[in-house]
Amino acid sequence: MSRKGRGKNKYAITKETLTEQVLSVLSKNPEQGYNYKQIAKRLNITDAYERQMISGILADLAQQGGVQEALTGKYMAKASRGYITGTVDMTRMGYGFISTEDIEDDVFVSANNLKTALHGDKVKVRLYAKRKGSRPEGEVVEILDRSRTSFVGTVEVMPNFAFLIPDNKNMPFDLFIPTAKLNGALQGQKAVAKVTDWDSRSKNPVAEIVSVLGYPGLHETEMHAILAEFELPYGFTEEVEEEAERIPGEITQEDIKVRRDFRQVPTFTIDPADAKDFDDALSLGQLESGNWEVGVHIADVTHYVRTGTIVEEEAKQRATSIYLVDRVVPMLPERLSNNICSLKPSEDKLTYSAVFEISDKSEVISEWFGRTIINSDRRFSYNEAQQVIDTGDGDMKDQVLVLHRLAQQLRTKRFASGAFAFEKIEVRFDLDENGKPLGIKFREMGTANQLIEEFMLLANRHVAEYVGKKLKGKTFVYRIHDKPDPEKLSNFSHFITRFGYKLGDDDRASLPKAMNKLLTSIAGKKEQNIIETLALRSMAKAVYSTENIGHYGLAFKYYTHFTSPIRRYPDMMVHRLLSAYLSHENAGQQDKYEKLCEHSSKMERLAAEAERASVKYKQVEYMSDKTGQVFEGVISGVTEWGIYVEIIENQCEGMIHIRELADDYYEYDEENYCLRGRSTGRVYTLGDRVNIEVVKADLQKKQLDYKLANGRSS
Repeated sequence: MSRKGRGKNKYAITKETLTEQVLSVLSKNPEQGYNYKQIAKRLNITDAYERQMISGILADLAQQGGVQEALTGKYMAKASRGYITGTVDMTRMGYGFISTEDIEDDVFVSANNLKTALHGDKVKVRLYAKRKGSRPEGEVVEILDRSRTSFVGTVEVMPNFAFLIPDNKNMPFDLFIPTAKLNGALQGQKAVAKVTDWDSRSKNPVAEIVSVLGYPGLHETEMHAILAEFELPYGFTEEVEEEAERIPGEITQEDIKVRRDFRQVPTFTIDPADAKDFDDALSLGQLESGNWEVGVHIADVTHYVRTGTIVEEEAKQRATSIYLVDRVVPMLPERLSNNICSLKPSEDKLTYSAVFEISDKSEVISEWFGRTIINSDRRFSYNEAQQVIDTGDGDMKDQVLVLHRLAQQLRTKRFASGAFAFEKIEVRFDLDENGKPLGIKFREMGTANQLIEEFMLLANRHVAEYVGKKLKGKTFVYRIHDKPDPEKLSNFSHFITRFGYKLGDDDRASLPKAMNKLLTSIAGKKEQNIIETLALRSMAKAVYSTENIGHYGLAFKYYTHFTSPIRRYPDMMVHRLLSAYLSHENAGQQDKYEKLCEHSSKMERLAAEAERASVKYKQVEYMSDKTGQVFEGVISGVTEWGIYVEIIENQCEGMIHIRELADDYYEYDEENYCLRGRSTGRVYTLGDRVNIEVVKADLQKKQLDYKLANGRSS
């Protein structure tokens, strides 16, 4: 077996590596004392220079307090500091750090002491005695939970066996594939391999090919590879499809009898032009009092998808639909998502609604929640609805314009209450019939988007308030968002000063106002995208939980997700819980729902990472025929190995390796986000504008390499 674990220097042993090996010998036999000759023998080291290195290392370790000299020339490990459990953060070089709540600092574990643990695995670690001034170190003694056993990569076939070279940067080992376990995979193809055995004495895991994806560079191969890399599905089993086909789609008189009928009330949907699943609609009527009756009507998915069914279990596991650059991988089979549940125009549809009486100044007078039936009069795309708003004319103009006016009032109140005004621009691609990107465009929020957003937020907030305030103590699924981390916020505040901006008062209560003022002031400027990106990174991530702490970003004390059950499983949970409470029934155990919340949050993160990976792949593909061309960019990241630059016109990010900065020796200044030349004092820092030349587009690594062209941009 010729391939070894990647990243290890096989030609010479460094002092750092040898120190790790010495500590490993001593820690495995804590009751035993060893001199340097005995340790060299255990490590099969015969080279005289390396044996002398061991002697020096032992003396250094004793002086630092890492080991003790039991007898003259004999050393033994100090008593262990105990055990911790944590998660492995693997590096490309094969060593790892264990993040844990048991102690403050991450624990360093050398490659030799990981015991086959991989990135993301939950492990038990024995801590070594701490050396003076050093970081905590330890060794893995037990793998408690594997984060994954399947890997995507490229097949390399040898005469008598094969390897899978993983795409995952955090996987430093190639997978050994016996010829009998290739399962049809050919040289150079992309495939998915599942680890079947891994003895800690072997460098490489043994695996078998479980799915052949195709040849690299082909659009379908790469999209399926991205989904497989994040262990996300890209189709439904026959069993799921067959059960979905058996779900009756007809609406019976019994269904109608128990519902509030909105079929005669003017109703419409607004969605992207290419959308196929319409899970929300708005209706508008005027009451005798002069107030408005606004209906927020949501597809009644749980009427069709019942608990305990195969379709329900599949939706629960997926937890979300996945949006790649060219496709949607739905949470529910197409018969449900695009047909039975989808609120298509001119068709009777079963819905679950939040209905509000609202004054002309957008004050909520009363609310009602329950099951309904609607018949949508019009399906608008965002552009079509925007045209009605902009011109004041068109289909259903009376309803659209009133709802637009009310939405803008709701929006103004929300920001006045402390909501953040983040509106990140979305990258979109013009693709040909083979999936090749022909151009890059950006989708921005217009007032038609805001119309839908405000009424969805209104429904989500009032449903959460109804359960959280009026039915105190009831189990519920909330969408929560914590306050930002002070250190991240301080770093961001320091960063923007280089552009001449100031975040203002450190008081968190005034932060939203200061942040919104900043976001307004950067609109349309070249630094807009990088500042918005870093501002978002300084914020906490929103998650699902049964423990309500409010939604800081929206400035809501109570918030949930009620409005998208076709594409989000938490919304289905909310529908079921709300139905139980409206019927004065008990809901399930909080522990059960908390686990489902954690799973849904995890799947949401994976889906977002897959979407970003698909965007990155298409950006690299788009730039692949532009080597040698020069573009204006902004430095979007600084690391010890180089600077990342984002091209202004298309937001394609690439790296200028530090070795390409040949005019000086550059050092990384982490505190000030910059590289600084030792001789010239020249600085490259976040937000600097530079001209770059495209050097290489590596589709395999989803990576763009740039170099400076003509120095900085003016």
